[in-house]
Amino acid sequence: MFVHNRRHIAAPPDVVWAWLQWAAGWPSWYPNSDRVELVPFDQDVSGGQLALHTRFWWRTFGVGIMSEVTECDPARGWLAWNGEGRMAPVRVYHAWRLLPDGTGTLVVTEETQHGWGARAMHRLRPRRMWEGHELWLSCLERQAVGGPPPP
Repeated sequence: MFVHNRRHIAAPPDVVWAWLQWAAGWPSWYPNSDRVELVPFDQDVSGGQLALHTRFWWRTFGVGIMSEVTECDPARGWLAWNGEGRMAPVRVYHAWRLLPDGTGTLVVTEETQHGWGARAMHRLRPRRMWEGHELWLSCLERQAVGGPPPP
């Protein structure tokens, strides 16, 4: 399964990035995320910020997912993670690209999913993932146009 979503957000890329990178805060503004827990490894995760190789457990689309950030480059506006379902057999790759466009930020997000759990959900609700990402983008837009997240 593959989905591609994009949205122009009338806020600078650094503000959009700050909301997206603050994974611990997602449940406060994105209703399709729950119980985001960053897993300490070789880095301080106390601020709830995603960084390269940050591992995090969370629930989305009703499924518990263990994810690891595989790409994180704020200067280029690139963030991506892999994930694997804990109970549902699904493997995911989710990428975000933030592009300054002169009047704000073009946000592009893409996700691929593999596994019979992903195939079954796609058969039952083929637009569910696309709709979920549209919701994520609209919530991200609402937060970013209001300014950066709290310190």
